Amino acid sequence: MKVLIQRVNYASVKVAEKTISKIDKGLLIFLGINKGDSKEDVEYLVHRVVNFRIFEDRNDKMNLSVVDVNAEILLVPQFTLSANCNKGHRPSFDTAAPPDVAQKLYLLFAEKLENMGVKPQLGKFGELMEINLVNYGPATFILEK
Repeated sequence: MKVLIQRVNYASVKVAEKTISKIDKGLLIFLGINKGDSKEDVEYLVHRVVNFRIFEDRNDKMNLSVVDVNAEILLVPQFTLSANCNKGHRPSFDTAAPPDVAQKLYLLFAEKLENMGVKPQLGKFGELMEINLVNYGPATFILEK
């Protein structure tokens, strides 16, 4: 499982030209789910995300979490994070979890975030999405399990 986190001042998701989700200050999280990923991986990464200190404190040091600053989360499923790009010129998605498994883990990830006090806005699983964002920093991080 791979989580790509972008600290943002704004982010939104459009599907078929219609905005379905948006946030202001917070985290845009792209979630890639691989074959073999489990509920335990979800729990581990949700805990890491919620406690990940990437917002500045009064001394401009990254020392505060999404909860500490009362920020929002936009969670977007992104199977391309599972791509194997080591051979050739076209990515292979053989390591990506099947859609039914990935969707269940994606929804579980969202549920666990909410259980930890951060109700996420969501992308739409299995749809072509247009993501708009204003990255603040820029600050982009990858967490894996």
